[in-house]
Amino acid sequence: MSKRPLKDRALTRTEPFHAPRNQGFVRVAAATPVVHTADPAANMLEHIELIQQAGAQGVDLIVFPELSLTGYAIDDLLMQDALLMQVESCVAPLAAAAQLAGVVAVVGAPIRKGDALYNCAVVLAGGRVKGIVPKTFLPNYREYYEKRWFTSGAGTHGGVRIGDSWATFNPNVVFEVADRPGFTFAVEICEDYWAPLPPSTRAALAGARILLNLSASNIVIGKADERGLLSASQSARAQAAYVFTASGWGESTTDLAWDGQATIHELGAKLAEGPRFSTESHLTFADIDVERIGLERLRTGTFADCARLEAQRGGEDGGFHRLVILEDEAPAGPVSALTRHLDRFPFVPDDAARLDQDCYEAFNIQVQGLMRRLKATGSKTLVIGVSGGLDSTQALLVACRAFDRLELPRTGILAFTMPGFATSDGTKSNAWALMKALGVTGDEIDIRPAAERMLADIKHPYARGEPVHDITFENVQAGLRTDYLFRLANHHGGLVLGTGDLSELALGWATYGVGDHMSHYNVNGGVAKTLIRHLIRWVATKEHDGDTVRVLHAILDTEISPELVPAKDGQIQSTEATVGPYALNDFFLFYITRFGLTPSKVAYLAHQAWKDAATGHWPAGTPEDEKVEYDLPTIKAWLRKFLHRFFQTSQFKRSAVPNGPKVVTGGSLSPRGDWRAPSDATAKVWIDELETNVPG
Repeated sequence: MSKRPLKDRALTRTEPFHAPRNQGFVRVAAATPVVHTADPAANMLEHIELIQQAGAQGVDLIVFPELSLTGYAIDDLLMQDALLMQVESCVAPLAAAAQLAGVVAVVGAPIRKGDALYNCAVVLAGGRVKGIVPKTFLPNYREYYEKRWFTSGAGTHGGVRIGDSWATFNPNVVFEVADRPGFTFAVEICEDYWAPLPPSTRAALAGARILLNLSASNIVIGKADERGLLSASQSARAQAAYVFTASGWGESTTDLAWDGQATIHELGAKLAEGPRFSTESHLTFADIDVERIGLERLRTGTFADCARLEAQRGGEDGGFHRLVILEDEAPAGPVSALTRHLDRFPFVPDDAARLDQDCYEAFNIQVQGLMRRLKATGSKTLVIGVSGGLDSTQALLVACRAFDRLELPRTGILAFTMPGFATSDGTKSNAWALMKALGVTGDEIDIRPAAERMLADIKHPYARGEPVHDITFENVQAGLRTDYLFRLANHHGGLVLGTGDLSELALGWATYGVGDHMSHYNVNGGVAKTLIRHLIRWVATKEHDGDTVRVLHAILDTEISPELVPAKDGQIQSTEATVGPYALNDFFLFYITRFGLTPSKVAYLAHQAWKDAATGHWPAGTPEDEKVEYDLPTIKAWLRKFLHRFFQTSQFKRSAVPNGPKVVTGGSLSPRGDWRAPSDATAKVWIDELETNVPG
């Protein structure tokens, strides 16, 4: 048995923290070389130049288009022995160039096996041919005549000699790179992914996380969108990355044209796209998160079930042969910075059009969820506490829209502002302005007398005049507010509408039981704090005008505070000073719950996203004073606190949350939804991993 301390048994990374490959990334490049028609030697030189560029950029895997060594549109020249001999003579120099550059290269070439010719992808690693994958589906319709020259690779196996190398020849191969967990890839060629059952589907089920498509694919109007759709959908359905590259400038235009489209997708999202119709050789590259792909497959039982059924039909790994690229053959290029775009706000997209769509869907999910609950209960009255803060504002906006759609008068929304010991004039006036602008029934209950009585009854030091503002002092106020709301709901025959959001649930930032933790229905429980800000901005633009818009912007400009402790030296109680910036907490929440990433990787990604406020994109409407940056020590400190709160101290609150709709793709924290966990667990595993693998 190991004598190492338990803390040292946490997952350890082998390379520098800031190296992308240390964090489960594989850098891939889709190459678009200038084509020299029927001139393998000239094409080889184009390939070598791009391979060298890729190596200098730290690329691990580079893929070229279909028949890239000859050009695709050369028709019967493919049957010429002189051409085929020169193709074979070009392979060894390309393998040597790839080895020197420290990359794995996949090139397209016509390859003879016995007395048949195949349209192939040639995989080069360690200075030699590692494997050859023939095309399975040969198009022979409209402008395509591939069966005139080629034989389908379906069912073939064995090997073939290329120069001095003997290489595996098989359409069903998964390549695995040693000592790079998750770096597995498979190849298909052009028409293969237009088939109803692409070979890459079976390859993914056999373990390939990166799917490569060497394509020629002439261009016609609208075809680029079709290719993009196929690549995105295949990467989503196969839970993989999909790298596509098509032939470009230099291909024969005797009857066809070529645009050189190159795209890289991961789990349905486009990571990179190259220029089309370029007249120069170029690379399109991206960092693929193979670790995330593996975790997504792990948590999606359907993928494992499908892989098991495929294995039953085709034997182990679904009939796929696994070739290992050994450590001395593996990519060994220079370490460079991550090139992948990361949203600072995983719940709030940078793209303005997508943000508009997300806000539309989120708002209407909330509205429809509440409408259904009102219809199911027959209630025509809602009771809600309005503080003048973000969450209660959003919940009130949802309530108003739900009542409008149900053709109920807004006067049935009973909104109460309940000032306590630390309520500011600003938030109270905002609460009243909002209630009046929206036309709901507003009222005010001062909870201070009741709170003073309770504090005196329990013999709290504050009742004796001592300035003790502890958790009991805070929760007496939070509990009384909720108690009033429930009794008001009893009195008026209504429902208490909850306002707490997803981020607060993650942090346990709610008073349990008879407190803001509880309600009859909570429309905000599936919405992250960072998204609520943008939802209010969106609703202000789309649904309201005049006085309502002015008060909504005033609320957005107010610092987030529970207002339970009186201001000290002019400083109000700040939520984010206690639990950390919601921007970071939402980032941590998304990657930990949605994908199950290790804390060290979450810290790495957060640093990449937040280290420089001047780079990257910000969601539309983000105020300038919110465009901040965080260094790694700050991120690590707040992540440590998040891990403790999330895994160890607050699950019991999430185990008893009220009903409410799931809204964001990041998931719900309801025990009836995405997240189930014991209430008495420890955060030690996660904190140990963070301390072991994150410097500083």
